[in-house]
Amino acid sequence: MPPPPALLVCFLLLLLAVPWPADAAEATAATRPLLFALRARQVPAGALPRPASKLRFHHNVSLTVSLAVGTPPQNVTMVLDTGSELSWLLCPPGGGGGGKGAPSFRPRASRTFASVPCSSAQCRSRDLPSPPACDGASHQCRVSLSYADGSSSDGALATEVFTVGQGAPPLRAAFGCMSTAFDTSPDAVATAGLLGMNRGALSFVSQASTRRFSYCISDRDDAGVLLLGHSDLPPFLPLNYTPLYQPSLPLPYFDRVAYSVQLLGIRVGGKPLPIPASVLAPDHTGAGQTMVDSGTQFTFLLGDAYNALKAEYLRQTKPFLPVLNDPNFAFQEAFDTCFRVPQGHAPPARLPAVTLLFNGAEMTVAGDRLLYKVPGEHRGGDGVWCLTFGNADMVPITAYVIGHHHQMNVWVEYDLERGRVGLAPIRCDVASERLGLML
Repeated sequence: MPPPPALLVCFLLLLLAVPWPADAAEATAATRPLLFALRARQVPAGALPRPASKLRFHHNVSLTVSLAVGTPPQNVTMVLDTGSELSWLLCPPGGGGGGKGAPSFRPRASRTFASVPCSSAQCRSRDLPSPPACDGASHQCRVSLSYADGSSSDGALATEVFTVGQGAPPLRAAFGCMSTAFDTSPDAVATAGLLGMNRGALSFVSQASTRRFSYCISDRDDAGVLLLGHSDLPPFLPLNYTPLYQPSLPLPYFDRVAYSVQLLGIRVGGKPLPIPASVLAPDHTGAGQTMVDSGTQFTFLLGDAYNALKAEYLRQTKPFLPVLNDPNFAFQEAFDTCFRVPQGHAPPARLPAVTLLFNGAEMTVAGDRLLYKVPGEHRGGDGVWCLTFGNADMVPITAYVIGHHHQMNVWVEYDLERGRVGLAPIRCDVASERLGLML
């Protein structure tokens, strides 16, 4: 397998707050949802390091939000991640300014910054993959995050005032003030940290008491939308809901703070795959859960389900799509259902769609979301295109993961109040325009 390209194309969906009317009542402003527009950007590989509990693939559509943090406020850009809990900001050593290309938060410049002591309940959280620990010398609570490339980030657990959008009251929330800096490209959109949005006690969702949020990731620039807070969605968004899944007893390999749903089946070109229900459900250890994750690019299936999908997809595309036939090639070490397409051409339009069936809802992957052109890879006059479903056993991970690439042009709502995830296929540019007129 050839080494990965130096610059992997990623997309950052920048959130630009739509201001409310200046004369809106304070009570209305406090409860009205926040609407954001999204814009695509490029970031280099390694600019957004992933925790070890996340997949190590750097191709990444990430929702990023610009926040005001501290007093006086410092503007920072943070990646919005539904698969992570602890929010963190890069804090330079000594609390001064960060170096070139390393945006950061300056805790010593804020009057409202406070370290979390070892005696705090927040320092005893067990939701994180690596629980916080007490530094005996400073009596401060320390946190460590491990990354897929073998590096790690270490810092102190702290609290600070966060402000999101106009009219919203400031929120004091716990976060990691991390001392480790990461290389970024001067041409990239730099980020200062990550905003954890899963269901853990230390996530931004939990600390802000946000009970509902939703988004639509577009395949076009400036056409996506993020909605934070409760809102009765209009009739043009007929959501189908699937309940969040939670086993009755704690299981060692089940992530209880992830957005987990029940995967019941898979269809290829309308044909159901012969996958036993037991293969799609978590086992007695909790391994095999299905997670909806905005921080992972593609979708990953455990080995037995992936092999069934691969066999049927190759069978249905055999008459019109040449197979790569290279047993030594697997894009990003997990995507080995690959094809040859003449350079300068797109794959055939009649590709069979893949539908994921959930309890009460479904998600259909079709068109240009099915195959991905591998950068820099070619065979003679042909480019290499791979199916955007990966084999989780090759990574390896022990879960099904529904990535953001397959959430494009789908309205996705996280309803924590009723314990469910809503899905509705829609063009995101249409949803963004119509919601902007309504709110």
